[in-house]
Amino acid sequence: MYQQKAQILSNSLMGPSYYRISLKCDKGFKDAVPGQFVTLGFTELTGRVLRRPFSIHRIITEGGTVTGIDILYKVVGDCTASLAGLQQGGELDILGPIGNSFPVSDGFQKGFMIAGGIGTAPLVFLAMYLKDKGADLTGFSLFSGGKSKEDLLCIDEFASLNMNIHTVTEDGSAGEKGLVTDHLDAAIRKKKPDVIYACGPMGMLKAVARIAEARNTPCHVSIETVMACGMGACLGCAVETRQDQDTYPHVCIDGPVFNSKDLKL
Repeated sequence: MYQQKAQILSNSLMGPSYYRISLKCDKGFKDAVPGQFVTLGFTELTGRVLRRPFSIHRIITEGGTVTGIDILYKVVGDCTASLAGLQQGGELDILGPIGNSFPVSDGFQKGFMIAGGIGTAPLVFLAMYLKDKGADLTGFSLFSGGKSKEDLLCIDEFASLNMNIHTVTEDGSAGEKGLVTDHLDAAIRKKKPDVIYACGPMGMLKAVARIAEARNTPCHVSIETVMACGMGACLGCAVETRQDQDTYPHVCIDGPVFNSKDLKL
């Protein structure tokens, strides 16, 4: 884990309220793995002391050397609004990479990735990582869900990796109408995958976990939560487990990726 000043290479609008910022980071990211995250400092921008967590969305390379990362984010408050206003050439205080990763295996020949809105961010990194490791992603499917078509992110990037794409919106503005978890359940009934990876709103993750358990399918979820310190000191990101009611893992140091069967969702 390294703290450094990262130069802003670009900060582009991806859709209503969604942005992708590219950061030049000189240290620490050559061994980053999918699921890990960074925290950004906003004291100089907003006066807010607490850092904010963001998933690593993509790795930037130049001539085979890792030179930085991309972060996909949604404007939801003062800090992300300030982030959206930053221009190329500026700097951000960044700490990372932090946390664990999605488990991968050569035995996973068929997998489902479930993305809810901004939960798409770490799954793009995961898909690209698998492709770089030589995985055949024709056996993998993306289930991308959102309230409307504006929440369906990075579809072309997943499609370029030869994944099967399923899009679902609650208002029916794109893809199938309904909840993405309903379509996941139907797909599993037809043919069970080797593994499920998911990131998105907690309600979605709970539904995914229930479906995976009912179908006896390994499921790994990336938890999105508020973090005050990112180091396990503040106890603000504790999650409840099934095994030990007196033990509360922390998303920042024990996660953000968990086996869904271990959590009390």
